[in-house]
Amino acid sequence: MSPSDPVKSAHDRRQRRLLIVLALGFLAFGAAAAALFYVLQPETLRIAVGPAGSDDHKVVQAMADAFAEESRTVRLSPITTAGAAESLSLLAADKTDLAIGRGDLSMPPDAQTLAVLRKNYVVLWSPSGRRGNEPKKKAGGKITEIAELAGHKVGIIGRTGANVAVLQAILEGSGVPPDKVATVQFGTDEIDKLAQDPTLDAYLAVGPLDSKITIDAIAATSRARGAPKFLPIDASEAIALKHPRYDAEEIPASVFSAKPAWPEDKVDTISVNHLILAKKELSEAKAAAFFRQLFAVRDTITQGLAGAAHIAKPDTEKETEPSIHRGAAAVINGTERTFLDKYSDYFWFALLVLSGLGSAAEWLRRYLNRDDLDDDNSCRNRILAAVSEVRNAESESDLLTRQREVDAIIGETLKDYDDGGIEQDDLVAFGLVLELFNHAVAERRAALQSGSADQTWASGPTLASRR
Repeated sequence: MSPSDPVKSAHDRRQRRLLIVLALGFLAFGAAAAALFYVLQPETLRIAVGPAGSDDHKVVQAMADAFAEESRTVRLSPITTAGAAESLSLLAADKTDLAIGRGDLSMPPDAQTLAVLRKNYVVLWSPSGRRGNEPKKKAGGKITEIAELAGHKVGIIGRTGANVAVLQAILEGSGVPPDKVATVQFGTDEIDKLAQDPTLDAYLAVGPLDSKITIDAIAATSRARGAPKFLPIDASEAIALKHPRYDAEEIPASVFSAKPAWPEDKVDTISVNHLILAKKELSEAKAAAFFRQLFAVRDTITQGLAGAAHIAKPDTEKETEPSIHRGAAAVINGTERTFLDKYSDYFWFALLVLSGLGSAAEWLRRYLNRDDLDDDNSCRNRILAAVSEVRNAESESDLLTRQREVDAIIGETLKDYDDGGIEQDDLVAFGLVLELFNHAVAERRAALQSGSADQTWASGPTLASRR
């Protein structure tokens, strides 16, 4: 029996199997690399803000720049809009992930708060009629409290309907019928026009306490109509209870000017937050990642843009409208789920999948090695055939021939074992057959040697008698 052809055939099969294994390995590596690349990609969130050039737009752009420089988790893609109303409409239409809007604007029912961009204070004042260093006794101020606004006209800074709505809420809470107070709105670029309008009896501005628009408006009306008389909103707490989107606040003394002191004493008012909003369906992980990143870069943003200092965490201690997104609340309250908490189900599923893949891989391995298993069976059968031949061997030469054949078979089998084509259990079975062959050779050799001795003993006496 010549082992050359079977050896060459087995070698070719091993090469083909190796190529298949390498191809599958490269495929698995590529899939794992692609999955890792996808997982490690920063999450890009669209954020709607406007109008262009506004303080809100500048802050959001600074946030986007800071995120791009420092974040490996979140990126921001600003969408410029005409204002907060358009930003919220984009959020409602799922055309943006986040939006900047005032808390008292009409917004999607499933909108939730991620962070407070800034707190806007309502500032109401009337002209006193006293200018410069005129003595106070010459002051001709007509209005000193909100109840006196009935029958007068209020100039509102900002053309948004939300400012008109907040004035109506203040009037109703203070016992003044809103229809008894006339209003006219001015753009934020029409401060001089507002200050020169003699028909106005009071003014309203809504913005941060350090708002340049509010401070410029107070200064302009003071120059044109006399020092401001700030009107306290005595019913601020009642208004806040009735309208959860407003908060009762105080305007500190001298916040708008130290000399002269504007206001001279603290003034009760209400505030409304400018919010970073997201829809409820935004995943907790994305919301939490954005929230953490925002407050990680806030100080960096503030160094280049003072308005970023107003960014604050929402208050989780009380019910608010809109409600706080669960991702932001989890970070604030320290209840954010750990990695294992969030993905334990996926781990169990992955283990099941890996178990299935292992079974499939074992089946594939056995399928690819089926020829080697057939070769192993063939080798065993060839040895068993050699056992039969050994039992019928007529001479020592026949035994040596069978042993050489089996030696070649052993060499093939060991090579297949080294290449992984034969399992340990199969090799054990092969060893049993080999042991059987060795016993047969030993028995036949002993029988042949015994037969030779018998012949020698039988022929000995005959020779002696002849002598």
